[in-house]
Amino acid sequence: MKLISWNVNGLRAIQKKGFEEYLAQTDADIFCLQETKLQEDQISLELPQYHMYWSFAEKKGYSGTALFSKTEPINVEHGIGHELDAEGRTVTAEFPDYYVISCYTPNSQEELARLPVRMDWDDAFRSYVTSLREMKPVIICGDLNVAHQSIDLKNPKSNERNAGYSIEERTQFSRLLEAGFLDTFRLLYPSRTEAYSWWSYRFRAREKNAGWRIDYWLVSDDLKDRVLDSSIDDQILGSDHAPVILKLQD
Repeated sequence: MKLISWNVNGLRAIQKKGFEEYLAQTDADIFCLQETKLQEDQISLELPQYHMYWSFAEKKGYSGTALFSKTEPINVEHGIGHELDAEGRTVTAEFPDYYVISCYTPNSQEELARLPVRMDWDDAFRSYVTSLREMKPVIICGDLNVAHQSIDLKNPKSNERNAGYSIEERTQFSRLLEAGFLDTFRLLYPSRTEAYSWWSYRFRAREKNAGWRIDYWLVSDDLKDRVLDSSIDDQILGSDHAPVILKLQD
């Protein structure tokens, strides 16, 4: 089974850059999006092979997530019971054997201005996914807006108090893993360096590969033996993020 997640940083913009061709070429069983930046009446996608589910932000041109699946889910939920549900940050699809969650974690912003809200979100999200895990295995993907370890970004020293690499955010990510989840990329490639999924548009960062790994596929530990591969499709352009790919044994 092939699952792909991509922060597209504006779906309407990336449609003009080959998004639908990439989607067709990958032939993913499940394809998740973050930062779709649109409302329900602002997109037209003809994808008969997929059942499509959207969480739209109330604020126009902001946030938003989606989940496309070849198999129709049993149930789909939008939100986790948090005030930031109004920003369209999650789609959860329930299948017979597992849940899949497309998540766009809030950014703590410059000078960590939104860090308290982010900490509250992280607590609520961890509580939400652990409650699901009590019922069946859970698969989480998306832009989780944190580089967990120093090897997950090019310049850790100079970013220690910046959004996405603060000790508070990294500690919260550790707590999520300790609650029974695995970072599938690090499970398979524990010491791989210079593997990034996001690059700033400034300073020719992508050309220099001065990036961050902030896009993930996490699985509950009861799925550990089914993980075949976890990779970053870093040659795919169109967004400041690269797609991340998970392959699971059926």
